[in-house]
Amino acid sequence: MSVLLIAGSPSAPSRSTALLEAVGERLAGRNAQIERLAIRDLPAQALLLADWDHPAIERAIAQVAHARVVVVATPVYKAAYSGVLKVFLDLLAQNALKGKTVLPLATGGSPHHMLALDYALRPVLHALSARHILPGVYATDSQITLTPENAYQVHADLAERLNEAVEVLATEGLKLPATHGFEPVPFSRVRCSV
Repeated sequence: MSVLLIAGSPSAPSRSTALLEAVGERLAGRNAQIERLAIRDLPAQALLLADWDHPAIERAIAQVAHARVVVVATPVYKAAYSGVLKVFLDLLAQNALKGKTVLPLATGGSPHHMLALDYALRPVLHALSARHILPGVYATDSQITLTPENAYQVHADLAERLNEAVEVLATEGLKLPATHGFEPVPFSRVRCSV
């Protein structure tokens, strides 16, 4: 049950990567196998020149191919996802996300860029043949704040939305049992009286 976390931010640390890691922690708590890909760590020249034979590019494309679930996080710049994410997605084959469940995440300075997930990123993920694109999670800068220790903190309202998104991702994408509701009861424990 491999999950690939793709960080599409050109900077580190970043709020979008903090959002991505918050999802990763929740999935790891569900015993999902987590892999990470930070696009900013790929060789810039190989990435920009579409050097498919470069070992780092080959490994990154193979990570996408082997993942069952993909979580993509990006900052929103000028109502669109990041340029480094765009360059990487352009390297992928037309059916690179075929059969995969994808959860898009984005961060931005204000709520005005919230629709970038639906109008900019979702069509590209769909064009890459994603089987199921879950409703994305968008967070503003005020929902992911920097602590005095230089770590990002996810606020409670955002944490609740992440919990819901991870629950859907785990049950629909990874086919894990739900963590809420009634505990499943084996048939051997069912008793009936008349």
